[in-house]
Amino acid sequence: MSHSAVVIGGGLAGMLAASALSRSVEEVIVLERDVLPQGPEPRKGIPQGLHTHILLPSGRDAIESLIPGAGIGERLSAAGARISSLTSLLTYGVEGWFRRWGRDTHPLTVCSRDLLEWTIREAVLEAANITVRTGQVVALAGSSARVTGVRLRDQDGQESELSADLIVDASGRGSRAVHWLKDLGITDIAESVVDSGLVYASRRFRIPKGAEDWPLTQVNADPNSGGPGRSANLVPLENGEWLVSLGGTRGGEPTSSNEDFARFALDLRHPIVGELIAGAEPVTDVVLSRSTRNGRRYFEKARVWPEGFVALGDAIATYNPVYGHGMSVAALGAKTLQEELQKGGVEAPGLARRVQRAAAKPVEAAWAMSTSVDRQFPDVAGDPPNALERALGRYVRRMTKVATTSYRVSSAMCDVTTLQKDALWLVHPSLLLATLAGPVLPPLEGPPLTEAERSFFGSYVSTAG
Repeated sequence: MSHSAVVIGGGLAGMLAASALSRSVEEVIVLERDVLPQGPEPRKGIPQGLHTHILLPSGRDAIESLIPGAGIGERLSAAGARISSLTSLLTYGVEGWFRRWGRDTHPLTVCSRDLLEWTIREAVLEAANITVRTGQVVALAGSSARVTGVRLRDQDGQESELSADLIVDASGRGSRAVHWLKDLGITDIAESVVDSGLVYASRRFRIPKGAEDWPLTQVNADPNSGGPGRSANLVPLENGEWLVSLGGTRGGEPTSSNEDFARFALDLRHPIVGELIAGAEPVTDVVLSRSTRNGRRYFEKARVWPEGFVALGDAIATYNPVYGHGMSVAALGAKTLQEELQKGGVEAPGLARRVQRAAAKPVEAAWAMSTSVDRQFPDVAGDPPNALERALGRYVRRMTKVATTSYRVSSAMCDVTTLQKDALWLVHPSLLLATLAGPVLPPLEGPPLTEAERSFFGSYVSTAG
């Protein structure tokens, strides 16, 4: 007997879920309410699409396993994507400048969201049993015991039913899954929100001559200042451009003014990003996004969960985008789907429940990192940190200070940040002792530039000024 699956949403999470399903069922139908672009172009339904996106090594590895033999890394590199080591970035953190260790560890894939989505979509749709249809899902078909399909509404307003053995909701932060499940009688889906009021403002610039190899540069927000958290990220993209994203929590938000953009960056805890863009040629106007809250749906804790339905990616949780976890968590979720399907197939009893619980593990890690910081900013909407979280926050702050002077501690923190190791790794006895012992080197007095970078930066800033 043939089996089929339906994936709701044609974004990155949806395409990766479709690829995971394609080797276990005969037909996969991806339902997307908007027409997908035919190239690396902006797609509707991504409020963060024009802002900074980074693919973590855990996400990259998951994608390679989900689309084996497709050469995703090679395709991205050929199109201009870059690989940057997390321990070699220019980072001004809460405790000062991180040293750059010059080691190729914790590789980050850096490119536009448009390029990444297009590259993955093109590779996934090479599978003959995956097709994309336009339509909007308005309800689930079935019962609280088993979901058997979806109710669709076409562009003319006509509704129809599409049956399948497994439905995967990868429709993103706007998912209606909680409401759909409620209609089936499942009413105990707990939800949580932590909202710092963050506003993101982004603009693209032409990379100045001589700065073609300038590293990804970031000035992090300081949650311990007592004021709003303000930050900046400068990311080299394909096509010889820098994408600069500025962030500000409630009370310290950037504006959409082109004239205010560089001034905001210059007024941060360190002006390096502002100094880099002050004389650079703008390619776009400033674009704003307020879709930055941390929101989570605890599907894995529902008392009853139907066979035949799974939620993945942003349909489970969304995060403050400054931490760069969203795409990688979506890829890891799709990988859990693939792994469970390989064990027993699409009809295995309890499949949906097992996938939902497994997918919650990377979600929990990303959620904890994002919300633990955001809860510390003024006027945040959501539950304040409890005593344990405050104690852990003090420990992590001390560890961060040590990490600015120790490769070993810095690398351990990167292991957790990139979702390659569990947070318990940070309290390993050897790391605990190193953290308690304190910094092993004096703090840096300025950004750790190479000779070539220092030469460019000095002449560039004097000319731009």
